[in-house]
Formats: sequence, C-alpha cells, structure tokens
Amino acid sequence: MRYLGYIKGPADLKRLKVEELNELAEEIRERIIEVVSKNGGHLASSLGATDLIIALHYVYNSPVDKIIFDTGHQAYAHKILTGRNEKFDTLRTMGGISGFLKRNESEHDIFGAGHASTALSAACGVAAARDILKEKYKVVCVVADGAMTGGMSWEAMQNIGHLGQDMLVVLNDNQMFISNRVGQFGKILAKLLTLGTIKNAGEKLEVFLNRFQFWGKNILKVAKRAKVILFPGMIFEEMGFSYFGPIDGHNIKEMVEVLGYLKDLKGPVLLHVVTKKGKGYEHAEEKPINFHGTAQFDIESGEVIKISGNKEIPTFTKTFSDSLVEIAKKDPKVVAITAAMPEGTGLDAFRDKYPYRYYDVGIAEEHALTFAAGLATQGFKPVVAIYSSFMQRAFDQVMHDICLQKLPVVICMDRAGIVGEDGPTHHGVFDIGLFRMLPEMTIMAPSDEYELKNCLYTAIKMQKPVAIRYPRGKGFGVSMGEFKEFENTKAVKLKEGKDAYILATGNRTIPALKAAQKLENDGLQVGVYYFRFVKPLDEEAVREASKTKIITVEDNSLACGFSSAVLESLSDMNIKTEAKRLGIGDYFVEQGTPQELYQKTGIDEEGIYNQIKKYLKAR
Repeated sequence: MRYLGYIKGPADLKRLKVEELNELAEEIRERIIEVVSKNGGHLASSLGATDLIIALHYVYNSPVDKIIFDTGHQAYAHKILTGRNEKFDTLRTMGGISGFLKRNESEHDIFGAGHASTALSAACGVAAARDILKEKYKVVCVVADGAMTGGMSWEAMQNIGHLGQDMLVVLNDNQMFISNRVGQFGKILAKLLTLGTIKNAGEKLEVFLNRFQFWGKNILKVAKRAKVILFPGMIFEEMGFSYFGPIDGHNIKEMVEVLGYLKDLKGPVLLHVVTKKGKGYEHAEEKPINFHGTAQFDIESGEVIKISGNKEIPTFTKTFSDSLVEIAKKDPKVVAITAAMPEGTGLDAFRDKYPYRYYDVGIAEEHALTFAAGLATQGFKPVVAIYSSFMQRAFDQVMHDICLQKLPVVICMDRAGIVGEDGPTHHGVFDIGLFRMLPEMTIMAPSDEYELKNCLYTAIKMQKPVAIRYPRGKGFGVSMGEFKEFENTKAVKLKEGKDAYILATGNRTIPALKAAQKLENDGLQVGVYYFRFVKPLDEEAVREASKTKIITVEDNSLACGFSSAVLESLSDMNIKTEAKRLGIGDYFVEQGTPQELYQKTGIDEEGIYNQIKKYLKAR
C-alpha cells in the first residue's frame, strides 16, 4: 500500500501506525529525488532529515505546535507532509512553491528562512509570545549542525537558557555543514558520538534523569530502551539546556518514543539527533557535498544533466577561482577566506593548492570579515569570498573593522544580482546600496569573465577596501588574456551615441550594448558607457553622457544602487537632464530561472531594447 497519496496534512500522518512510517519515509524520499532531479534543489540535507521530520509531525500538532526550521535545506519532507505534495512538482519554479520556508505559502511555515542561524532566535520570540499570552502550545526548533557555527545561534541559546523557556531544540547532526565540517563545535559533536563507553555513563544517566518530574512516567526506562546516551555537564547544559542524545535520526520508532516523553519536560531541552546526509539515495550518500545543492541530474547515474550550449565558457566563479590561484602563486601574502562555502565560491581550488593560506570559518560571515581585517593589519592581503546575499550579514564589520581603518581587504561577492531558483533570500540585489555608502570603499562590477580576472588583480594591488560583485553562472565567452591592472577608475565608452547614452554596470553591460546596436536598425543612435567602477563614479563620463538623454542599467535594486549614484552625481554637478533607470524596483524578486527573471524585470537584452525604444520614441 502506498501511503503518501493519503497524506494531505499532519492529521493524516497520525492515522498511520508507527510501523508504517518507515515505508512512508521511503515514499517521501522517492518523491524528493524525483522532483529535485528535474528542478534542482537542496537534496542531501532534505533526504537526511526525512525520518526526523516524520517523527516530529507524528508527535507534535502542527500548526498549533510551532515547528521552526533553520534554513530550508532540510525541510522538503516538511513541505510534503503539510499539504504541498501535489504542488511539489513546482518546487523552485516561477510561480511554484519555494525551496525554503515561506510564511505566505503555508500556515505550517512558522518562520521563513533561507539563511542559516536564525531559527533559535525566532523560536525564542515565538515562545516569549506564547508565555505572555499564557497559551499552551509547544515550540520545536530544528537546527542543523552547520547553523550552530553562526554566532546568532549562540546569542539565542544563552537567552533561551536565561529565560528558561519551555522549548525543544533538535540538533540535526549530519556530521557535515554545507561542505566538510570545520571548527571546534564540530569536534565537540564528534566527541559526543565517541563517548558511549564513558565510565559510569549509566550511573550519570540515572542521576541526571532523577532531577526531573515526569508525572509518573518512567523516562529512565524509555531512555534506556531507546538507547539514549546522556552526558551531563556538556556545553549545552552549562547554557541551561537539558541535553539528551545522541540518538539515531533514522530510527523513527525510537525517535517517536523519545519525543513523546521529552514533550512533557519543562524548560529548554536539546535533543541531539544523528542523521546521514543524502540518506536513501546512494549517489547523495557518497557525494553529499555535490548533492547539497544540485542542478538537474540523472537519477540512475547521479550525473548532472549538462545544459546544451558552449561548454567551454567558464563560470564567473571558475574565473575567480583560477585567477586567485594564479595570483597567489606569485604573491605569498594573499590569503583566502570563506564562510562554509569552499565549493560554492570556488575557493576549494585555493584550499587544495595553498592549504596554509586558506581559512573556512564556518557559517560566520561577521567573523570572516573582522578576521580578514586582523590579517590585513599584519601585512597580508585577504580575499574574502562570500555570496552577495550572505554579505548583508556583515555590514557592520565592513564599516567598522575594514573601511574605518582603511584596511586592504578584498571582498568578492559571488551570486551578485539575480540568482534564480533559490528566490528572494538569495538574490544579491542589495549589495551596491549597502556598501556604496561607506567611505574608503571601492566597488567594482565587471561586465564579463575577463573583466573579473582583471578586477581581482587590480583590487589586490590597490591595497585598500574593495568589493567586487559578479553574478552566478557562465560568462559571455569573451577572450581571456593575461592579467591587466586598471590604472584608473574611468568608465569605458563602448559605443558613441547621439540620441541617448546607456550607462551600464556589471553583467548587464553586454546585453545593454547589444540592445544599443539593435536600436541602430530603428534609426536611434544610442551610445554605451561601461562603469566597471560603481564607486568611485566617473563623473566626467556622467557629464559627457548628460549632454543627451541618459538610461542607466544595472542588475541591482534601483533604490540606493548604481542609478542612484548617477543621479546624485548629476545633482552634485547641478546638471539637469532626462534620465530613465532600468533595474530592480522596490520589491523582492521571486524565484525562477535567471532568464525568466531578467525578462520579467525588463533587463535582458530584449527588455532593455524595448524600454529604451519606447522611451526615446515617446520624446
């Protein structure tokens, strides 16, 4: 019998016998693999958390009880069990369901999240609201071990412990983060998994359990039967939590039994659950890093399905990676830092080549930037590679620790602009506005992969705070030459104009140039300036372009972005001219392929062409 077709919500799940849940778990994994193989997504983490999520929904009463997840990497089974199985085929597609938790998508998504280390703080707030209102529901927070490397998680932990809130924190320990586990916390968890033969562990277990009242229930018997190993005095207990575990996160029957009794405990409780990333799919189990976030793949072979096109064109990430390795070969002062994303940022190549100059700090962007600043004070040249949307978390460190002290840290913001299927939590469309305001900061936005290579080379030589923003995906197939240092911050005139000038930056430069060339067929002579430097802005180029109409084009929010810089410059020079701005409006861009989203926002080649034609013909 197939069970999944009958599950329309958690209430249906509870009608099953515990013995039937294992078969349901297999069905859910099959469903996840089927959809992610077509749509791409975060596979390994969700497969690993499937059994745990089934047990949680079986014991707790969502949405009355509040189950809060840290990010959405592990939550696909949660979506399927909460009424979204029929729509699961639309995962991460335009107009479909999100790959992350989203409050307006389901009443079961208590707190939206696409970035790590937020769940404990959110759960603390939910529990505080419950207590103020004197309500009785349970609060459960499911936190992956990688999220515990973020400082915000520990800030929340100490506050939860201080408040003594009734809450269950489930630590989903898959012995990995996004990549291989790093840092001291990973070592602590590893020790917990090897302390099963600790002397007198049984006696310590009994003494600790006797400290609690269970309303007559024999929790000691249950705990022993479930093979729960308890280690009092660990870091969690010192922070005010009752620590239980580690237990097997793939033994649904044991988890249901233990969760049923922990549900009645008072105060903060932490249950340490050990899972296997990629569980149930051989290829994901063998290569969990590859299947953390994957593109479309063949289920049988596990191989990523290659998209047709020129396979020789490198991605921007690969260009950055190769360029940095080459630069570091000649400069021993260059060091590289990432926040748990060596493969995603391309720093895995640097790590393998120069392991003693490479640092993965875990999911701790704030620390990464100040750590880099410390290195810079001692004459090193730190290059910090972090996704644009994750760099938002380290604004104060960039301002206070880098720019204020004029330290030569190069910040490389991968996934700048529209990212695609991961949606609004991951689009990097706010970085120009965030960092343009900071004194001493230089911002570069290369138009293509060769420009990125030279921007990186130039930035390291500048010996000052520099941010380089570049997009996800393949470059434009331009010729790659030797390194070239940019001697000034001037804009580059790519095409002469008479009727108007496009002022473009970043990866919208080439589409803008093609649109301008196409406008020639309509009798419109539109020039193009390429601003590889967003800051400092080339005011002379702006002045020259202002002799006719101006159109700005950027892959960023218009509010405070490149176009704002141009308008501010015109105002400062007391120049009045007509201007039209093309970019991201005052809204969050939803999910979809980059091509779909560029088209929808009107900043693909055709959109730029049509908007400019309409604008100029109307004048």
